[in-house]
Amino acid sequence: MSDPSAPRHDAGRPENAAPQELVRLLQDFTLEANHYVDAAGGRNDMHRTDLNALAVIMRHSAAGRVVTPGVLRTELRLSSPATTALIDRLHASGHVVRERLGTDRRQVQLHMTPKAYRDGSAMFMPLALRMGKAMAAYSAEELDLVSRFMTDMVEATMAAREEATHPQSN
Repeated sequence: MSDPSAPRHDAGRPENAAPQELVRLLQDFTLEANHYVDAAGGRNDMHRTDLNALAVIMRHSAAGRVVTPGVLRTELRLSSPATTALIDRLHASGHVVRERLGTDRRQVQLHMTPKAYRDGSAMFMPLALRMGKAMAAYSAEELDLVSRFMTDMVEATMAAREEATHPQSN
């Protein structure tokens, strides 16, 4: 008799491989989230990269970290000219302001404007409300488990990306 607490292994699936149906659901979620971002951003004349940049700025600002063009370039994997064009678009649309940093007047810090927060809320509140309604059907314990699972999936994806970006020689 098998131990019910032991990890399950489906025949025909390599050990430690993810269950295909669950991976497919994660892929479906990612695809639908991207479609939503494209639709919401498109209605507001914003590209996905614009919205990703605002998310990076918001995350770093919330953590008390300075956001520079270099931070955006690194996190979004953009060239210097593409980063400049992105910041110019966000500035022209009233979503970002540039501030000179300290005594080194060459260094620029980026801040989201109140308009960026208002526009972001208008774009993403419908999604947040629908997700909140869907989550209401789950207990706190179930949501804790899903939160742990999603955190692990994000970390696994980041590790796989790092391996794909910098493969190690055998």
